[in-house]
Amino acid sequence: MIKSYQNFDLSGHNTFAMKVKCGCFMEYDAAADIPFIFSSIRKDIDVIHIGGGSNLLFTADFPGIVLHSAIRFIRETGREGNTVFVEAGSGVVMDEFISHLCSRGLWGLENLSGIPGEVGASAVQNVGAYGVEAADAIVSVNTFDTLNNEFVTIPASDCSYGYRDSIFKRPGYKGRYIIHSVTFRLSAIPTPDISYPALRDSFATPPSTPAEVREAVIKVRDSKLPDPATVPSAGSFFKNPVISSSQFDRVKEAAGDLAVPHYDAEGGIKVPAAWLIDQCGWKGYSDGNVAVWHLQPLVIVNPERKATPAEVIGLEKRIIDSVSSRFGITLSPEVEHI
Repeated sequence: MIKSYQNFDLSGHNTFAMKVKCGCFMEYDAAADIPFIFSSIRKDIDVIHIGGGSNLLFTADFPGIVLHSAIRFIRETGREGNTVFVEAGSGVVMDEFISHLCSRGLWGLENLSGIPGEVGASAVQNVGAYGVEAADAIVSVNTFDTLNNEFVTIPASDCSYGYRDSIFKRPGYKGRYIIHSVTFRLSAIPTPDISYPALRDSFATPPSTPAEVREAVIKVRDSKLPDPATVPSAGSFFKNPVISSSQFDRVKEAAGDLAVPHYDAEGGIKVPAAWLIDQCGWKGYSDGNVAVWHLQPLVIVNPERKATPAEVIGLEKRIIDSVSSRFGITLSPEVEHI
């Protein structure tokens, strides 16, 4: 079934609670609806597809069509020894999916507990937390190719997954493939990843169930991050920059006596954006209707639900400029601007 609404208020469909509208909002609950939708849309109308709206900043009203999947199913599709394959509809809330897996004793995604958003968007964004990324468990992404008008299953190996990145975000591919479900590979035997220090410190002995890890992850998240249901935000606003060794030397020089946290990463050295922002004095900063979360400077919040897109963008720019001025690093937003 397809539901369509004109001049639709998107406040409830973005976790930043931006008070913006779209020309038309369309929601569908079956993969078979997708070809019909695209055959009926005029070519001159802009179309975007959103999930839970948890990684978006609408910078103004969107005059075109906003699509949203209400495909919500979870089913086991096969087993190979202790490996279990599970397919989930793109409209399933990711945290509810992970809760379901944990209740079945299936390991692999428990470290992503508490992240807002939906299954389809997780495969686009390659969401990650506490040492685990969605791509670690994704087997294939089931899509409709709007260019060739056909359903296509794309193996994870062809998705070009990287840090908060995938083929679905690249020019020529973005918007072309509409994800209707994702197939994941899980483990029926314990495979805990508690390498993240706060998680490791949560356990005196290794966890025996994924539900234990899930509980610890949620506790750690709640100690640092606001619940977007009560304090609107888009989660981590900036990506952690990966820089060269010579850039890192300049960062150390700018930091003076401070130890600079860093990690080896593909392509260079990763420095936490939160640390860079914190050193520039932004933690807990407030200006008008926008603020930086007092427990995690990586998060810009809309505490009273009154912020405008212009206020968020203004604060974003000032943070970027200050980090660049002090450390010579230009931060890139993780949040997609629409």
